[in-house]
Amino acid sequence: MEINVQRIDIFDVSADLLVLGAYQGISHPFDEIDRKFDGEISKIAARSGFDGKHGQTLLFPTFGKISAKTVAIVGLGERKSFTADSARKIGGLIVKIAKSHRAATVATAIPGFDLKGIDFRNTAQAFAEGVFLSAYRFHVYHGTLKKKEKPPRELKSVIVCERGARQAVSAEQGIKQAEVLSRATNYARDLVNTPSSEMTPARMAEEAKSLAGKGIRVKIMDAKEMERRGMYAALAVARGSAHSPVGVHLSYHPTGAKKTVAIVGKAVTFDSGGLSLKPAKSMESMKIDMAGAASVLGLFRAIAELRPSVAVHGIFLAVENMPSGSAYRPGDVVRAMNGTTIEVLNTDAEGRVTLADALSYAQTLKPDMIVDLATLTGACVVALGNDVAALLANDAKLSKRLMSAATESGEPLWELPLYEQYNEQIKSKIADIKNTGEGSAGTITAALFLKHFVDETPWAHLDIAGPSYVERETRPDQPYGGSGYGVRLLARFLQGF
Repeated sequence: MEINVQRIDIFDVSADLLVLGAYQGISHPFDEIDRKFDGEISKIAARSGFDGKHGQTLLFPTFGKISAKTVAIVGLGERKSFTADSARKIGGLIVKIAKSHRAATVATAIPGFDLKGIDFRNTAQAFAEGVFLSAYRFHVYHGTLKKKEKPPRELKSVIVCERGARQAVSAEQGIKQAEVLSRATNYARDLVNTPSSEMTPARMAEEAKSLAGKGIRVKIMDAKEMERRGMYAALAVARGSAHSPVGVHLSYHPTGAKKTVAIVGKAVTFDSGGLSLKPAKSMESMKIDMAGAASVLGLFRAIAELRPSVAVHGIFLAVENMPSGSAYRPGDVVRAMNGTTIEVLNTDAEGRVTLADALSYAQTLKPDMIVDLATLTGACVVALGNDVAALLANDAKLSKRLMSAATESGEPLWELPLYEQYNEQIKSKIADIKNTGEGSAGTITAALFLKHFVDETPWAHLDIAGPSYVERETRPDQPYGGSGYGVRLLARFLQGF
């Protein structure tokens, strides 16, 4: 599917579907099209109760009075409340409408172009992201039954009509950026949606190697090198699996970069819980436990095209957490790369154990800041639900940057306190720390555990357990399955330098 900008009157475009926006509470939102239909549109809107609430739709055939076959008027909500993320949702909604009406071509305009205080380029980017992200589907494993069905008519083209030359240029720039970020996000979604039987640690390494070039370097560490480096914590988690662990280090160093950022992702390709076995229902979606690393890979796919002015390291240690005779056990003590000893009380709290070595490795690169993202705790989902990720940081400036990037990217974050007093919960009587707390404040104690492996480096932890996977759609740009959460957020964060 493609989005093209044309300097043309919107009513002159030949398309299956013409989409127009209407703000809530505007007394005459249909003036221009109403004239072409002899005032009938206002009457239809009044009878149907359409008043421009965000997401409302009003559809009617054109009977040849304009070039498009069908018109959809979409509610934009209150003018004063319209944001770039509103445009992103409208972009996604347009794809839904087009699909339900089997429209292959859609003509529209970027919503919000007429508002003061709105950055039109960013709004165009957000709108296009909504279109590209909503159109995503993962159909790799559809078998013969699906193939026998008549394939749905797919949306092939969205024509953005902008009369002004400056607006057209801004729209093209925003759409180009959106295409890069959406492609990277959808790549991360593909990785998360692929079953764990195929998305093994070795496959994660192959995906990383495929990104080499265009300024991206890739280093792979096998189990022997991980052992040589002292990554005994991650190696312990991997011990129960038939799949060998793999360490991945991607790097990007632009000329003249003044800052270096390390991005660390959790990469547990399947989490059974190990000997602390999960219930069967809880294992159904555990292919998603490498979503943090998938977003690191997606981010580097975007970096190759966006070329930010900051140096970036992408790091993950890919392991599978399985029960077997060789699996690590509750009661074991393992030593992380930085020398910290960890008492393992629950083998299902394995993500923080692998991240201990990944963060320790990142620390040896002496970055100016570290950001990790991980599907780490169910407690985060209890606290913030499925749509919002948690942010915990030891540096206020870094936290502010990430919060700003979250707002701009439409990937919400909520900051939780890194409350030092809760360190008491992870003190061990036989080792330096233990890998579980005492049952309360689970997201905070997990972050405090990770803090032991970053020293004084400015660091932020993103717990993406909720928004990394969509089982119930709450917005049109987030279809079922892996969400690719973090790719656009971190890309915005890096571009901020």
